[in-house]
Amino acid sequence: MTAPRTPAPVRKVLGRLSLPERTFVADALRTETVGGVLLLLAAITALIWANVPALHDSYESVGHYHLGPEALGLNLSVEHWAADGLLAIFFFVAGIELKRELVAGDLKDPRAAALPVVAALCGMAVPALVYTLTNVTGHGSSAGWAVPTATDIAFALAVLAVIGTSLPSALRAFLLTLAVVDDLFAILIIAIFFTSEINFAALGGAVVGLAVFWLLVRKGVRGWYVYVPLALVIWGLMYNSGVHATIAGVAMGLMLRCTRREGEEHSPGEHIEHLVRPLSAGLAVPLFALFSAGVAVSGGALGDVFAQPETLGVVLGLVVGKTIGIFGGTWLTARFTRASLSDDLEWADVFAVATLAGIGFTVSLLIGELAFAGDATMTDEVKAAVLIGSLIAAILATVLLKIRNAKYRGMVEAEERDEDASGIPDIYEQDEPEYHLRMAAIHERKAAEHRRLAEEKLAARHALAEVTGRAGEEDHRRA
Repeated sequence: MTAPRTPAPVRKVLGRLSLPERTFVADALRTETVGGVLLLLAAITALIWANVPALHDSYESVGHYHLGPEALGLNLSVEHWAADGLLAIFFFVAGIELKRELVAGDLKDPRAAALPVVAALCGMAVPALVYTLTNVTGHGSSAGWAVPTATDIAFALAVLAVIGTSLPSALRAFLLTLAVVDDLFAILIIAIFFTSEINFAALGGAVVGLAVFWLLVRKGVRGWYVYVPLALVIWGLMYNSGVHATIAGVAMGLMLRCTRREGEEHSPGEHIEHLVRPLSAGLAVPLFALFSAGVAVSGGALGDVFAQPETLGVVLGLVVGKTIGIFGGTWLTARFTRASLSDDLEWADVFAVATLAGIGFTVSLLIGELAFAGDATMTDEVKAAVLIGSLIAAILATVLLKIRNAKYRGMVEAEERDEDASGIPDIYEQDEPEYHLRMAAIHERKAAEHRRLAEEKLAARHALAEVTGRAGEEDHRRA
């Protein structure tokens, strides 16, 4: 007789993160949240600057002001510098994030990676399909199919910060991983579909520069004075090659080592990301938003967003396509891998996060500029559609998340509780004997204190009873 086969344990979808992963996610999202609030303020400033009649001309003048060396082909407008220059920093950080996820994070394990990858792919494919169907039926242009495919993690976190919602770490990590995979495929879309003419000499020079960058990283060479000038040269060559210059940023990010060696507290990639992320989230992305989000928002312009197939396709892609794509991809992955949702969560939570991912701002604005280059009117209308679609998604997500906010708050408190004051949340120490010994000692001290207080209370009560009894006896004798 053969022994009965032990059934494989059921894998949990969106379960508790490991402690190192939770710490990394918390640190990364803390910076992104601050950057998201700055991004929100920059977008509001751009809308005011561009729509107040007395300020409109100055907004146009500043955005179209050119600077930079003409001889190097880099005499660009301020708006162009923000889109091609500053966003290269954003994509550099995205490249490091992706590399870390692939070698040390959730994407390292193919089984764990399946969920966010499939969800992100569905969350890009379905919005593109919604946009295409809307424009096929409405006889519009299919050029903007990629506009609603992006998710802006910083803006999404800014919404969470503004509405005061506490998402459990598993949902926050899911949202972050979605955005990382989303950024990767957005970069591929930009490189493949928005590169028309290629200067092979400049592209070859950029490739050589990237090879030198890779060799220096492999040899362990350190010093910003080496890498910053080299990065600028690579970026300039990539820009002049005709390939979007942000590709240089993600390529350099992917080359950094993100695994720790013996004696290292942080890998070089993690260290550089820690230094550059505040620059990206706090300066580069808000400045890009300042010079890209300034579009007309008059009543007629807002009405036109829902009247034209191109702009309606963007709104529907962000609000409907993103939600259906991410939720459907997550559910299908769980269904066909025989995984079950974490006991602490409901599918309504996944739906709410999928709705929140419909906030597509930074990369959507960039792709909108590339998709309708040369048509300033349509570019502004598509930008307005991105803003409106993101606003609708934010409002819907706010309503859905607020319904479950009490549950989320309890989960976050449980994740952060540290009753034994060890510096590690109790939830991660349940299998450690030392934790239970520490808790036993704490409870014994508390029990001893309660016994002492009880004895004091009883002694005081007995003393009061004796005094009261004596007084009663004296009154009786007098009577």
